[in-house]
Amino acid sequence: MTSTKWTLEFSSSALKDYQDILAWTVDRFGAQQARVYAQAIESAFQDLHQGPDVVGLRWRPELGARVASVHVARNGYKGRHLTIFSLTSEDEAVIRVLRLLHDSMDLQRHQLFTDAE
Repeated sequence: MTSTKWTLEFSSSALKDYQDILAWTVDRFGAQQARVYAQAIESAFQDLHQGPDVVGLRWRPELGARVASVHVARNGYKGRHLTIFSLTSEDEAVIRVLRLLHDSMDLQRHQLFTDAE
């Protein structure tokens, strides 16, 4: 495992996914559960600071070069979403979070990259 702390950048799609997930959770399960789920997602983000050595990382060549995912169900948290990201610069230790998608979704049907990002 590397000692370098990787920087996370978030696409506008990933930020919208995060807001939508928490809004849906509040509507269905209440504000307290949304706070717990936010902690689960943020725990996965914290793990990504380890870079590509993070436990549970799955490379996703079907989604693009250097694209991978990490499930939010980790570190004792339950969850059904994947953090989809790309390694944008190994030299600069940068990970770009592209999307947060439900694990039952057909990932190839969702736009991961946009011209503006």
